[in-house]
Amino acid sequence: MNKKDLKRFEKILQERKSQLMQAADNTREEGLGVDQDELHDEVDQASTESGQQLRLRLRDRESVLLRKIEKALQKITAGEYGVCEICEEEIGIKRLEARPVTELCIRCKEEQEQQERGYAT
Repeated sequence: MNKKDLKRFEKILQERKSQLMQAADNTREEGLGVDQDELHDEVDQASTESGQQLRLRLRDRESVLLRKIEKALQKITAGEYGVCEICEEEIGIKRLEARPVTELCIRCKEEQEQQERGYAT
C-alpha cells in the first residue's frame, strides 16, 4: 500500500474515532439516570428501561469499534496496516474502504464465516 493510501485511511480512522469519542461524551453528559417522578406507570418504566438497554448495547458496540480503530491506527504506525492476519497477504483497497478496521482479507473472512456457520448447525 502506498503512503497516500495509508494517510487517507489514517485520516478516515481518526475522524471515526473522534466521532465515537464525541458520541460517548454526549451520552455521558445525558446520563442514563431517570427521574422516578417521570415514570407514571409500568409502561413508562418498561419503555425507559428498554431505551436504557438499547443505549448500553450501542455503547458496547461503539467501545468494540473504538478498540478496533485503535488497533488499526497502531498497525499503520507499525507499517502492518492492510495485511491479513491469517494469510499475511495484502487486503484489497476496496475492502479497506468498505471496512477500514478489517483484519482479514475477503478470502480468509469468507472461510472464517463458513467455519462459524458449520459450528452453528
